[in-house]
Amino acid sequence: MPAEYPDRYSPPVDAAIDWTPGARAVLDAASELFYARGVHAVGVEAIAERAGVTKKTLYDRFGSKDRLVLEYLAARDRRWRELVTARLDAAGAGAEERLVALFDASGAWAAAEGGRGCAMVNAHAEVDDPEHPVHGLVVGHKRWVLGLFRDVAGRSPVPDPDATARALALLHEGALVSYGLGALDHVFATARDAGLLLLRAR
Repeated sequence: MPAEYPDRYSPPVDAAIDWTPGARAVLDAASELFYARGVHAVGVEAIAERAGVTKKTLYDRFGSKDRLVLEYLAARDRRWRELVTARLDAAGAGAEERLVALFDASGAWAAAEGGRGCAMVNAHAEVDDPEHPVHGLVVGHKRWVLGLFRDVAGRSPVPDPDATARALALLHEGALVSYGLGALDHVFATARDAGLLLLRAR
């Protein structure tokens, strides 16, 4: 299922990808290399070599490097949403339980994916054109996360749920960036505990 992006991103309607084994190998290779080195630093030659295919296969399946970048980010977005949704489904209905589930899911994701921080933020830092589809994809991802925190805040007795949700989203974003920098320890637990204090504020 394609992820939903309420902003400017939508997959090209005239370029559906034929997900052959070669195409999946290309996406797997690109995902590993883009996350480890950055989207600008990695060329199609390196991706094709890592995937064990020709450059022709890469272009036949994806059309361009830009499309491959979009598919890399969209695949991460789908996996992230699946993880968070599963964690929330397993959590209780209360605001605090769901907040803990969100921050713990982020911590587990970051530990499993490696120490490079948020792939969305990293990619956005390399693509400074607000009209580029990457921008809309990243913004759509972050607004979905904000929606999760709006749900959490709405389940709590805080006097201003919207302001609380925005503060929680900023705590979450700060934890993601700090984890990637490696400058602080226990960033997700610290952000989670700060978020709980916000929910308990009257």
